[in-house]
Amino acid sequence: MSLLEVKDVHGGYGGAPILNGVNMAIEREDIGVIVGPNGAGKSTTLKAIFGLLEVTGGSITLDGQEVANQLPDKLVPLGLSFVPQEFNVFTEMSVHENLEMGAYIREDDISDTLDYVYEMFPPLKDKRKQKAGELSGGQRQMVAMGRALMSQPKLLLLDEPSAGLSPRYMMEIFETVVNVNKSGVGILMVEQNARQALEFASKGFVLAGGKNRYTGTGRELLDDPEVAQSFLGG
Repeated sequence: MSLLEVKDVHGGYGGAPILNGVNMAIEREDIGVIVGPNGAGKSTTLKAIFGLLEVTGGSITLDGQEVANQLPDKLVPLGLSFVPQEFNVFTEMSVHENLEMGAYIREDDISDTLDYVYEMFPPLKDKRKQKAGELSGGQRQMVAMGRALMSQPKLLLLDEPSAGLSPRYMMEIFETVVNVNKSGVGILMVEQNARQALEFASKGFVLAGGKNRYTGTGRELLDDPEVAQSFLGG
């Protein structure tokens, strides 16, 4: 039984279908990367998993439990966290306050998790008293990911974590994704820098028209000439 199983999922906004049969499975040791053209349903898939749009068909299970159409506040205690692409930090709060907000569901001592997050994102420790809105784009992304980790998720959903970042910050974020995964958290991410992300992906999913066009390891997709020609720019 996979940590996350998405089976033949259909859904959309206001009755307009966007997902037309998405399938994917993620284990805790996996880094899954979703790529594809604009409008393929990539971010919509993450939102469907996290209960942010209506699933009209198919099944989504987390640790064997059906979670399709569960609200996010029910999913976080089950071990799911989501970092959206935009508006993902509280800009007027300090870095430290942002991280504390990520632990809102917990009633235990969060100090060890705070230490873990500051160890995972060293630049944040020095800036912990600074307002998150004053940070660079890359550092704000670190705050958003760190806050999501404060709930101690089994699976972390990331929507375009490198969007708008410089190449240096992009690589820093990707290295952190790998390190978070090594610490025991499954990853499922949508990424526009497809080639770079597939280099470290254990599983890759190419979506087009709201359904899977290709599924394989990151390496298999990179080495597939059809995938490279149609979806990776040759």
